[in-house]
This record gives sequence, C-alpha cells and structure tokens, in this order.
Amino acid sequence: MNIVNIFQGLAFLAWLAVFALLVVLVVRSGRNQPTKGAGKILLIVVGVAILLTVISAGLVFVNPQERAVVISAIQPDGYRQEALQPGLTWIVPFVESTVRYPISKQTYTMSATQDEGQIVGDDSITARTADGQEVFVDASVIYSLDPAKVVQTHIIWQDRIAGDLVRPLSRGIIRDAVSKFGVEEVYSTKRVEMVNMIEEEMATRLEENGVVLSDFVLRNITFSPEYAASIEQKQIAEQLVQQAVFVVQQREQEAEQARKVAAGKADAVVIAAQGDAEARLIQADAEAKSLELIADAIRGNPDLLTFEYITKLSPNIQAMLLPNNAPFLFPLPDINNLDTTPELTPTPVPNP
Repeated sequence: MNIVNIFQGLAFLAWLAVFALLVVLVVRSGRNQPTKGAGKILLIVVGVAILLTVISAGLVFVNPQERAVVISAIQPDGYRQEALQPGLTWIVPFVESTVRYPISKQTYTMSATQDEGQIVGDDSITARTADGQEVFVDASVIYSLDPAKVVQTHIIWQDRIAGDLVRPLSRGIIRDAVSKFGVEEVYSTKRVEMVNMIEEEMATRLEENGVVLSDFVLRNITFSPEYAASIEQKQIAEQLVQQAVFVVQQREQEAEQARKVAAGKADAVVIAAQGDAEARLIQADAEAKSLELIADAIRGNPDLLTFEYITKLSPNIQAMLLPNNAPFLFPLPDINNLDTTPELTPTPVPNP
C-alpha cells in the first residue's frame, strides 16, 4: 500500500464521518434536542474531508514498471509533454489526470492451437511461398513500450497497441517475408535468414510507433495436407535412397575386404614360394659344399670311395667276390675300427 491509497482511505472515512454527523444533526433536530456545537464539528470534519480528498486527488504514485501520461486541462496541448517517472508525484487535483502504461515486456501470440494466443481459436498466419505453396505460421512477438515515447504512443494508439498495431503489423511482415522464399527454404535451408528478415523489418516499423521489439519467435510452420503428404513421401524416398547407398557402400566394403584377403593370401603364397626357393638355394649350396668336402676327402684317400660304395651295398657284407677275370678276394676293412685302415692284400683263388 502506498501513500496515495492511505490518503484516499482517510478521505473516505472523513466523508463517512460527515455523513454520520449530518444524520445525527437531522435526528436531534427532529426530536427538538439541542445541537449546540454539532454544526461546528460538522464544518471541521467537512474541511478535513475536502483537504484529504484534494491531497489524494493530487498525489500520484507511479510504479517502476510503469509510465504515466498526464492529461491536463491547463496545458495548451491538453497533455504534459513528458510522462511521469516512477515515484510519488503531484498533479493539479481535478484538473489533471493520468493514464498509466506498462513498459515491461509483453507477448502477443498468434497460434493455431486453441486458447494459446490472445484470440481464441485458430489465429495462425496464412501465407504463400514464392513457389505458390500455402503455409501456416505460428509466431509470438515480444515487445515493450519505449519509455521515452510513451506520450507519443498514447496520442497515436492509446490502449490499442496490441490489437491495432502489433498484430496486423506482424502478420503483414510475416506474409511478405514468406513470399520471398520457396517452401523448402521456409522450413529448412533459409529459415534463419527469413526470421532475421522479419525481425529487422518488424523492429524498424515498431520503433516508428514508440514500441521496442525484444524478440520474434517463429513457433511453428505447417503445410496444407496435400503438401504435407508429398513431403512425407519425399522423405520416405530419400530414406530409401540413403538405405540403397548404404547397401552399396557395404557391398563395396565387403568387396574391398575380400580383395585385401585375396591379396594377403597371394602375398602369403609369394612369401612361401620365396622361402621355399631360398631354402632350396641354401640346401643346394650346402650340398655343393658337401660335395666339395667329399671330393677333397676322396682326393686325400682314394680308397674311401670304394669303402663307401661297399658299405652302401649292405652293412653285413665282410667280403665280396670280384668278377671271374679278377682272381682275387678282398677282405673288407674293419668297420668297427675306422682309425686303422687294413692294407688290402689280394688272395689268389684257384681255378676250378
């Protein structure tokens, strides 16, 4: 409760007291009872009531979220040039009055949803795109009055700012902006650009009328049932295309993997062949070196070849018979004692 309300309450009580005193005076006069001093008291109470009424009529308390336009009968233009600022202020009683305007943020919503906006029912904006498609736009305009232009706004719009300024202005700007874009651009690729265009135009137009645009919210965009069905079919087709592309990529990956496996197997075969060839080369080299060693051994001991030949025939043969034209029988060397090689002495065999 502010001080203005206190004075208004006191003025009301004072006038109530005046009425009560008048009733008492009338009753006492009708009964021929003495009323000495009652008239004086009545005059004092009336004076106090008038004083309190004048004070309460002249005091104005403006809240921080408000500005007050003073309508004055003593001003040449009929109003004060400056609005009253927040706080307690004095105006000329019964000659001047105030009209209060909120400067806090307000929201005006236009929506197709029931009871969501200021107007009951479908209040969405119907617009046509550059390619002739019909769309329905739900939007909210968040705005506030410019404190420095409250007086001018009052002169032009009074209390019709929301219904006669914000609503028709925003609907017209939205329609103009939508008409500059294709339907796919409106809801996808250039939606942000369209919103920025609407905000810039709306901010300029509202500022000319003493209103500050705080934000523009594009709530929703819907389409006609026919176009919505075509969009759904298009999305299904795009999903099928994407699925086919994915399948192709998967097959390509599988083919690439198979090629890598085949290449790996081929490399393994090549590596195995190279290993086998190298092993053969090593074996051949070892055999060559072995043959060289054997040849060196044979050159140093000619009988070694005969010995090796005989032992390869059979490990149990201790003697052998030469052809009939060689009348000699050679005893084999002792295989258990290879350190001493017995001298081979031929033994004559008698002819039969």
